[in-house]
Amino acid sequence: MKTLLASLALLFVVQAFAEENPKLAAVQAADKARVAAMQSPDREKLSAIFSDELRYAHSNGIVDTKTSFIDILTAGKTKYVGYNYEEQNFTFPAPGIALMTGRAHVKALTATGEMDSVLGFLAVWREENGQWRFLAWQSCKLPPAAK
Repeated sequence: MKTLLASLALLFVVQAFAEENPKLAAVQAADKARVAAMQSPDREKLSAIFSDELRYAHSNGIVDTKTSFIDILTAGKTKYVGYNYEEQNFTFPAPGIALMTGRAHVKALTATGEMDSVLGFLAVWREENGQWRFLAWQSCKLPPAAK
């Protein structure tokens, strides 16, 4: 009986991982497309990636909507020139929702000058009509790593 229960438990874990892995790969691909679209802004690509309900809270406290963020990017008011993840983790807390957390080294040229910061972030992806769309971003600047 114990062997049967252990086998069933192992089967459940393997099946759960197999089901989760395609979702993970899809969200990772969507995020790579998002970063590329933000670095080489194209209104159509950004519009397809961003959810209509996007809320993008920058590390300076300013919050953009889908429309305002696309306008800023395509007008060149903010140019992302570097975007490298130091840590990137994904969880799937509910059907059709992916949370991405971690640290990213981001370099951007803005109307107020150059930003070169390590950010702690929380991003939310939502599956909309079979496509992962970027729903929310919240970040904060982190202090330099202690040496």
